[in-house]
Amino acid sequence: MRHLRLIIPLLALGVVGPLSAQETKLAVPYTRFVLPNGLNVIIHEDHSTPMVAVNMRYNVGSAREKPGRTGFAHLFEHIMFEGSGHVAEGKFDEWLEAAGGDNNGSTSEDGTQYWENVPSNALDLALFLESDRMGYLLDAMSPAKVDGQRDVVKNERRQSYENRPYGMAWIALGENLYPADHPYHWPVIGSMEDLSAASYQDVVDFFKKYYGPANASLTIAGDVTAAQARREVEKWFGDVPASTSVAPIAPPAALLTEEKHVVLEDRVQLPRVYIAYQSPAWLAPGDAALDITANVLAGGKNSRLYKRMVYDLQIAQDVSAFESSNWLGSQFIIIATARSGHTLDELAGVIDEEIKKLADQPPTAREVQRAVNQYEAGFLDRLERIGGFGGKADQLNQYSLRTGDPDYFDEDLARYRAIDSSDVQAAVITSLKPAARVVLSVVPQGKADLAVPAKRRAT
Repeated sequence: MRHLRLIIPLLALGVVGPLSAQETKLAVPYTRFVLPNGLNVIIHEDHSTPMVAVNMRYNVGSAREKPGRTGFAHLFEHIMFEGSGHVAEGKFDEWLEAAGGDNNGSTSEDGTQYWENVPSNALDLALFLESDRMGYLLDAMSPAKVDGQRDVVKNERRQSYENRPYGMAWIALGENLYPADHPYHWPVIGSMEDLSAASYQDVVDFFKKYYGPANASLTIAGDVTAAQARREVEKWFGDVPASTSVAPIAPPAALLTEEKHVVLEDRVQLPRVYIAYQSPAWLAPGDAALDITANVLAGGKNSRLYKRMVYDLQIAQDVSAFESSNWLGSQFIIIATARSGHTLDELAGVIDEEIKKLADQPPTAREVQRAVNQYEAGFLDRLERIGGFGGKADQLNQYSLRTGDPDYFDEDLARYRAIDSSDVQAAVITSLKPAARVVLSVVPQGKADLAVPAKRRAT
């Protein structure tokens, strides 16, 4: 019945391939070509609405940075909107909005993406804007512009980390999960010291190294033909100078061999515990099973941790769990906020008990099927969108850069469809080891006694 449920929405999306009695085959057809300058181009036709999505992904995220020079990838996410050789400052947004489009960008450890969603008759504009900042950004960049955006990023860091309740927890987790020379040790936004120390030439050199066509992938998805899209791409990107491709990252070893206890005092009312483990990289064996594990533990009000900690024992205000999947390795994280009058030691004790239960006895088939169904629903929901974060254009680009196959949708979803209870149990035993994790306690200032004690060990 699960597969029958998928057929109708997929037919509407135009992504169903041949069907069998055993499965629904997902297929997102595409055309791909590479320009002489090295730009990888993917085109997907979807004529359901008169819209087109343009997604440019550069194979550069914070993992490409070096200790002492962090924050550059995210800094460029800002600079790229500040004008280029043939686009005056402020005109990027103004012209797109006048055409009825919208746009945005995002930076992660593994890459940076920029996207535009426009009416199909405005594709020419979107490609012109993207090509101009790829080929001619330095013509408009100046020390004053870099300094201005440097200050914007510093303020963003203050708002997102230093001045946000529990905000510094995410920086502390990275610093303790990974050694100082590992690309995931520092936050995507970078450090204040590194942002201040970066010279204008440092920024220029970073752009020249990573923002060329050979280190980028462009996806166009929507109401356009492959032939038309190719003509437009060749027109606007054909004159962008060729660049050198960037070698894959070879990160240093990052293997936790101890349980680290970290305590942060913050301006918060209630203590919160973060329990974090290193886990398999995105698409690697075990990654999908840990997504399902997170759902079994804290995916909704009937999940094990939520029901026990929030409803039954009433010791927690909230609890969540997730597998944060990344290319060089992932993190499995459980977060729980204590109710007034309760300590984080109480919360950590219950969390450890529930993890041990999954290691000793696999979850029920019903729990696993519910989690898989919920994941499938979210996966299909993303397929209904051609653009924006997580839309088809974004996913085609990520699959292309990560696997070499833009249409990796069916293989990705098949990882989840194949999971059974024993896979969840194996993932818990393999990755959620009490002797290899970070236990971070964020407590109100002056109340370190509410933290998980360092002498405590999971049984």
